[in-house]
Amino acid sequence: MIKSFLMIGQSNMAGRGEFEDIEEIRNPNCFMLRTGFWEEMREPVNPDHSIFNNEWHSGVSLASTFADETAKYYKERVGLIPCAHGGTSIDQWMPGEILYDHAVMMTKLAMRTSTLSGILWHQGEQDATSVDSVYAHKEKFLKMITSLRKELGAENLPLIIGELSEDHATREFRVLMNEQYRESAKILPCCSVASAKDLTLKKDGIHFDSVSLGIFGKRYFEEYKKLR
Repeated sequence: MIKSFLMIGQSNMAGRGEFEDIEEIRNPNCFMLRTGFWEEMREPVNPDHSIFNNEWHSGVSLASTFADETAKYYKERVGLIPCAHGGTSIDQWMPGEILYDHAVMMTKLAMRTSTLSGILWHQGEQDATSVDSVYAHKEKFLKMITSLRKELGAENLPLIIGELSEDHATREFRVLMNEQYRESAKILPCCSVASAKDLTLKKDGIHFDSVSLGIFGKRYFEEYKKLR
């Protein structure tokens, strides 16, 4: 049986890494969900935007490295359920919204042929614009995750949250957002936070580059191990 992981959040979870910057991971024990079937994992795992656009395109994701590390460590098959979407705010991930409902639908479909084993989350850049928006984000995030786990029948499902890059013009709000995520991890059961320290961004100053996404995926895996 495949161990499956839901990918949700915005562009740094979907992946914007350049294909040519790293060697593609090809592991016969890693899969991704496509139209209800498990296909061998390949980039882009989460094609939420054009693949051929020069700047804003779907690309390498941190989830690929996470899946590879998980499959090798546990010696099991691992599947990714790609539901992330770039440029989205926490409001678009709340219960009843399209992205939330889509994630629930795809995960329940995946659960027919896999064992749901965790949630990978990276989002918050869109909401790190003021102190008020950061605190509002925390309350909405806790509500959303609690609801999502309940709908999936897995209230203690492992959840890994990735920190935001603090190398940005909105640094003060991103630092606060990361603090709130760490506080959320203390409130939520079976939850941990992956550090984004020393990871580098692409020239756009928004998205992690391919090498950093690979490192980030390994950090997600290390946090996942702590929860098992």
